[in-house]
Parts: sequence; C-alpha cells; structure tokens
Amino acid sequence: YCLSAESVTIWKDVPGVLNADPRYFENAILLNQISYREAIELAFYGASVIHPKTLQPLQKKEIPLYVKSFINPLLPGTTSCFIVKKNQLLISLSSIDFSFIMEENISEIFSLLHKFKIKVSLIQNTAISFSICIEDKFGNFNDLKNILSKKFKVSYNENVSLYTIRH
Repeated sequence: YCLSAESVTIWKDVPGVLNADPRYFENAILLNQISYREAIELAFYGASVIHPKTLQPLQKKEIPLYVKSFINPLLPGTTSCFIVKKNQLLISLSSIDFSFIMEENISEIFSLLHKFKIKVSLIQNTAISFSICIEDKFGNFNDLKNILSKKFKVSYNENVSLYTIRH
C-alpha cells in the first residue's frame, strides 16, 4: 500500500484460490477471479491463504492480489472458496420461559462473548432461540456457559466443522 505496488502475489503450494480446501475435498476447482469483498469474507471465515487485513489496503488502492503456485509458477493463479473451520462449538440458547429473545438479550450475549474473547463464526436466531457457532481459542466457554445458563437454556455441540460455501 505505502509503495503503491502494481500488484501483490502470495506464493503457495496450490495453483491459486480453490473452491474447496484440497486437504478435505479431492476435486477442488481453481477460481479464476473473485472480488475483494469475497476474498475478505473468505479470509475472515478461515481461508488461511489470505489475511483479511491484507486485503483492505489493497482494495483502497485497487492493487490486484494474485495467489499463485510456487510448484508451477506459470499457472495463472487466483483465490479460495469452500472453507472448513474445525473444532467449533455450536451453542443454542433458548428462553427458559418461552419469552422472545430480543435485541436486549442479543446485546447482552455479544457483550459476554466480547468479555470472554470468543469469536463468533455464524449466527442464527428465531423469536425464542439464538444459535452461534464459535471459536473458543482461550478456553473460556465453560465460564460463558455458566453465566448464560442463569437466563437461558443452553445446549451445545463440540467439535463441529463449519463449511463456508461460495455462491
């Protein structure tokens, strides 16, 4: 960004950004081009080839980013799509008395997630339930669960894999 580079190239052991993680999917397909917005989303949700903070400055100056293969550098290259995040926790909260889970409750839940440094990967809510898929890097889930259990019925699944699928 500071050098106003003509482009940035990330060299990897894959032919570019693929529509699936080749460690988990045999028939991953090379993507010829994706937008900065798609690349930032993919990076945020776990595509390890690109860090989201790498993309923002490039987008501001419209500096193209290429992902190419150091194994075969003559291939055109690109960016990645089905993303797998393993070891997630899927937490489902429901109201104990069948009252609605409204903005006030959701605000409180997010405040607790922030306090315990727990990153949210996915959210789903209905009138009386709220589900989140989280990454508990710091092992704070039990403390969070104890607090949430005072207001909500808490159920959870451990070792969940979250798949992010483009288009």
